[in-house]
Amino acid sequence: MAVIESPMAGKVLEILTEVGKNVAEDDEVIILEAMKMENPIYAPTSGIVKEIKVKIGQQIAEGEVIMELE
Repeated sequence: MAVIESPMAGKVLEILTEVGKNVAEDDEVIILEAMKMENPIYAPTSGIVKEIKVKIGQQIAEGEVIMELE
């Protein structure tokens, strides 16, 4: 199992996948707004999305787990 952590604090603008979907390494999975810029968050490895731990509009902290892959 792998986790995807937020590299910075920000607001979740868009979730680009859903539970049960396959993602490949380096696929964009989340768009995060930080410092008035849209920042894509990429999957660190290939896998199936097991759980999404954030919601659109949610403020998240740096290092917070945003998604789990299996």
